[in-house]
Amino acid sequence: MRTLETIGPEGLDAIDRKILRELQTDGRMTNVELARRSGVSAPPCLRRVRRLEEAGIIRGYHADTDAALLGFQITFFALVGLDSQKESVLTAFEAMVAEWVEVRECHMIRGGGDFLLKVVARDTAHENELTRRLTAAPNVSRVQTLQTIRVSKHIAGVPV
Repeated sequence: MRTLETIGPEGLDAIDRKILRELQTDGRMTNVELARRSGVSAPPCLRRVRRLEEAGIIRGYHADTDAALLGFQITFFALVGLDSQKESVLTAFEAMVAEWVEVRECHMIRGGGDFLLKVVARDTAHENELTRRLTAAPNVSRVQTLQTIRVSKHIAGVPV
């Protein structure tokens, strides 16, 4: 039997990949339904899911909510440049935005800036307030915001 050390992209078999595809599509299905769709019986299916969770390949489960219906009418991205790339400056910025509930994603990037943030706002005034807070933050030298008009594709996870 494979151990956790062998799990990785090359250590996944066809059943593991089918389980991951199905869970990325619908993480709420029962283990019995997942087993049926994956072509195995329920007990080994559950063992595989637990092994994938323990290995960190499955990091968690969540509800995909509608931001607008929850009062966040605007989604925007902020391209942020810092005045230094010292590790202490980078980690301080990451710690700061980790505290902002409106920042839904924070990516350190290469080329054109240091960080790309995905941010939600209730309205234009809230977006402007968040942008002001961001531009006034320590070590921030530039901020470019890009407001989302619509989302035509949104798929969780990665191709497996």
